[in-house]
Amino acid sequence: MNLPNSLTILRIFFVPLLVVVLLTRQPNFIFFGVPMNFAVWGVLILLTAAATDWADGYYARRREQITTLGILLDPIADKLLISAAFISLVEMQLVPGWMAVIIIGREITVQGLRNIASAEGFTIPASALGKTKMVLQVVAVCAVILGAKHAVFRPLGTILLWLVAMSAVASAYQYFSQFWSHVDDRVKQRRRLHLLERRRNSQDAPTLQ
Repeated sequence: MNLPNSLTILRIFFVPLLVVVLLTRQPNFIFFGVPMNFAVWGVLILLTAAATDWADGYYARRREQITTLGILLDPIADKLLISAAFISLVEMQLVPGWMAVIIIGREITVQGLRNIASAEGFTIPASALGKTKMVLQVVAVCAVILGAKHAVFRPLGTILLWLVAMSAVASAYQYFSQFWSHVDDRVKQRRRLHLLERRRNSQDAPTLQ
């Protein structure tokens, strides 16, 4: 257990805390004259969790502490956080259910493609569009949460949600294209090897005189 993995696990522990704050709409109090309502707490929790996402990757590369556990837990922590946030917002009737299905479905689909790719012996690197989508998700969720308490943020939240949904579809198509090109090449290569092996076997087989 090193620092990057500890940060990843900390991000997972933020997930139930975020859900409780959003669904109970608590706490709400005034701190030194500043209103600290549930929306502010929700945004602080989400931004802190997002900061651990950046920090664990930074320290893992800097300290050369990239481990199998970290590679496994990091995407799981990200998807748990985003999925929990959007499901909570659907329950709060702040995000349309179909939009959450697209966004969460994209996360599950891309992770599935990466797992299959890994089993096939190749990797699908994170694209610039995928990274942009992640940033958009965090900003959009923050805007929607603030919009639950402050109406001025609602138009911004709506716009960002549409951008997230469109980027989710576009990045999913991009990942699928990369996946399909690699798999198609592998299938063709295996087919050629199989044909060559059959020809070799047929040439080596004894013939009756």
